[in-house]
Amino acid sequence: MVREITRDIKQLDCAKKNLTLAITTLNHLHMLVGGVDTLKSLTQKRFYGEIALPLQAISEVMTHFENYTDIPQVKNLSDQVKQIHVELAEQITHDFKEAFSGSNKTTIPNKQLAQACLVVSILDPKVKRDLLKWFIDLQLQEYHHLFNETEDTAWLDKIDKRYAWLKRHLLEFEDRLGNMFPQNWEVSEQIAVQFCHITREELSKIMAKRKNEIDVKLLLYAIQKTSAFENLLSRRFTGVTLSEDCAKSEGSRHVKQADLTADTLDERDMDLNSSPFHGLIGKCFIPHLQIYIDSVDRNLSDLIDRFVMDQKQSIPTEATETQAAILPSCPDLFVFYKKSMIQCNQLDRGQTMLSLAKVFQKYLHEYSEKLLMSNLPKIETQTLGASMQNFTKDLQKISTSGLIHNFSSLLKEGEVTRFTKDEQTKICYVLTTAEYCLETTQQLQDKLKEKIDPSLADQIDFSKGQDDFHK
Repeated sequence: MVREITRDIKQLDCAKKNLTLAITTLNHLHMLVGGVDTLKSLTQKRFYGEIALPLQAISEVMTHFENYTDIPQVKNLSDQVKQIHVELAEQITHDFKEAFSGSNKTTIPNKQLAQACLVVSILDPKVKRDLLKWFIDLQLQEYHHLFNETEDTAWLDKIDKRYAWLKRHLLEFEDRLGNMFPQNWEVSEQIAVQFCHITREELSKIMAKRKNEIDVKLLLYAIQKTSAFENLLSRRFTGVTLSEDCAKSEGSRHVKQADLTADTLDERDMDLNSSPFHGLIGKCFIPHLQIYIDSVDRNLSDLIDRFVMDQKQSIPTEATETQAAILPSCPDLFVFYKKSMIQCNQLDRGQTMLSLAKVFQKYLHEYSEKLLMSNLPKIETQTLGASMQNFTKDLQKISTSGLIHNFSSLLKEGEVTRFTKDEQTKICYVLTTAEYCLETTQQLQDKLKEKIDPSLADQIDFSKGQDDFHK
């Protein structure tokens, strides 16, 4: 008896499910039939504001009939919906081109086009991509004309005019047409990104043709202006159109807002190298950065020569509790190294940074030879290296506590003084300077390994330079 009752309940439950499914399907079919006719009428009248919602609903309803397309009536409805999509895509694209195409501009109101954009968002994504590509190319036509490579404004000395043009154009665009496009289309950002791609390509071509006209001052000026512009874009936009993880970026879309008229930004607010806009234009300068490395090489050569000329008049730094007196040229050299490393870090962390490290090594050796070894006093009975070696060996044989007590005996041989008092002082300065260089060179190596591209870090090796200060 229980089985009979449960069997009847199961049959009733199954019948209820089938009946519910049948009613739902009939409702969907009724909605689909009526909706197709409504959409055809609205499409012909260009009532885009009234099309968006029913189009979205019908597109969702059609998914319920995907398994029934073998039924002629359902297939016919499906084909009609697809045809409506095609007609809407062609019609809206035509309306945009009529509204913005030069002398054939019409008076289609922004409100109607804004409603059309909502319809485009429902259509095949390719429709939106093609429409935006055409529109963005149209927006940048003036830029192509003004900064053609045959124009004076195309060269690096006027690169800031390029960036000023985009800032001005975006402000005008957002004022006139900003509300026409849905916010999630990120049209302003897409215009800026395409501008960056075009600018990088154009600058690459013109620099390749006129590379003999590029000097380090012009190159660094162009890089500085470009870096500031990329920084500005990073503050103004999220980079969602450049990022693969769009969903994650959309969460912060409303947070990043900056004034397009701003020219300078605080570097502490962001890590430039983590920005999707970093290097978007600046990559075009990397092949020409050897000019910068050659300039650093020349400047260091001049600096070493100046140190050599000034060494007779130079006065050692005063000793402190933590640092012995050293030659003043030594900290000056490492300050120059630090500034160059910071500058190069903003330019390129790849091969350029590696080339800079090699230049640093070269002039560490130069400094050791020309400023330290050449400053050691010479004696007739021993070579310079041998006298220095004997002196350091003597230092190693005594303890720190006995250094002062035995120091005078180290500088004598029998009753004959090896070095004069001034020479003794000079030797001490050379030794303390060499020790300072040794420690600072290690710090320099560590910092370069930290800054350079990780794949090149193993090639940073200053052991040879450190050996120069062990002599």
